[in-house]
Amino acid sequence: MNLHATPKKGWEMTQEDFSKFLYWLNPDRDRAGEIYEKIRHRLIRIFVSRACTSSEELADETINRVVRKVQEIADTYVGERIPYFIAVANKVHLEFLRKKPVPQTPPVLESSVWAEAEYDCLEECMEHLTPRSRDLVLAYYREEKHEKISLRKQQADKLGIPLNALRIRACRIRAKLESCVIDCLRQRTVV
Repeated sequence: MNLHATPKKGWEMTQEDFSKFLYWLNPDRDRAGEIYEKIRHRLIRIFVSRACTSSEELADETINRVVRKVQEIADTYVGERIPYFIAVANKVHLEFLRKKPVPQTPPVLESSVWAEAEYDCLEECMEHLTPRSRDLVLAYYREEKHEKISLRKQQADKLGIPLNALRIRACRIRAKLESCVIDCLRQRTVV
């Protein structure tokens, strides 16, 4: 049995598939819903910890693959469910890494010129962010050690979101900034 199999192209989840999946998690539908939410949240945390910019999408892809596989294994599977999800998530992560384009590093410039170019590009890219995103990322990366942790908790409370949701938002904004800075530096070295 290949628990990492990619869903066949053209397969679409039906309500019956999802109901069988929930039953596999727990025969009590309310409890199954709670388990589903906990598993999804844990998968997102796993992908965030691996610096994936599309953590929610990867978590959903993992769940979709498990839903599809449950149709075959539900009657014979014995054991905890979460290790199965994590094994599938590992495969999804490896596929993500293989598909992820590797950014080309711009040619090396003299260090002081390079540092100035990086700073200028970062400033330019920060201007492209919405004020809300700019404020979020600036506050998120402010301070060091314990002060940083405390500040992030305060920031999450102020926004009315869990700390993990704040991490995801900051990670996505940072990924956009990194991509923008690389593009900007590439353009400057071509000119």
